[in-house]
Amino acid sequence: MLGTTRFGGNISKRVDAVNEFSSGLWSDIESCIARATSVTPPGERPLAVFDADGTLWDEDAGETFFQWQLDNCGFKNLPEDPWAHYRNWKKRDPHGAYGWLAQISRGHDIATVRGWAETCFRAHEPWPVFRSMQELFQKLKTAQFEIFIVTASVKWAVEPAAFHLLGVPHTHVLGIETEIIATSAGPAIVSDVVKTPITYRQGKADALLKATGGRKPVFASGNTLGDIALLDIASEFKMMIQSESPLLSTKAGLVAEEKKLRDHGRPLGWRLHAFRS
Repeated sequence: MLGTTRFGGNISKRVDAVNEFSSGLWSDIESCIARATSVTPPGERPLAVFDADGTLWDEDAGETFFQWQLDNCGFKNLPEDPWAHYRNWKKRDPHGAYGWLAQISRGHDIATVRGWAETCFRAHEPWPVFRSMQELFQKLKTAQFEIFIVTASVKWAVEPAAFHLLGVPHTHVLGIETEIIATSAGPAIVSDVVKTPITYRQGKADALLKATGGRKPVFASGNTLGDIALLDIASEFKMMIQSESPLLSTKAGLVAEEKKLRDHGRPLGWRLHAFRS
């Protein structure tokens, strides 16, 4: 998650400059891809994993979907000020707050919830995906990498952008979600039981390893302190993303979280790309 921002209507367009990957960074990435494909055993595919919000695109998919649901879904029995409730909960218990954003869809069938997420995505086009990330995904797919996105946003909120912009199916999007209850007479229903591991901090790495049967990624990328565990398990290439300008951004919380990741990763030799500096 990028940080708490209240949205209404369309996503505001960013006017500050976006720096795409340099030729030197592309060269290093392509060397990593070549090495990985040369040593991967026959019948296996090398793995790459990415955080979503702030790493792949310049938006918080989970919070954008939250606002869209508040505006369009007519939910009952929510707190009087859902945003204040969420922000205050997040300060003391991020795991619980992130889980709650999935729990508010309880009682609805999963096809309906995924339809809401699709409509939200379409309502906010053009989605501000970073062009270099789209190019990177294409290179990885051409090299037969298996790609996962692991996010602390609600899984269903991230799925449309992941699929339409990056070609990643919902089976390879790991995020906050609840158990889905199968019914004999009708559609599967969203419950209020949050699935574990919760994909936040260490839970991101745990969820990926659970999904891959313990296989670790060759390549990993994220943008905040919450992505340290995910990048740490990558065997070859760990790329930190700076999506916010420390001088120009108004998102002080996000700037601080991105700086914490840089402070951690730089002494370890992790690569850094600043889309805004």
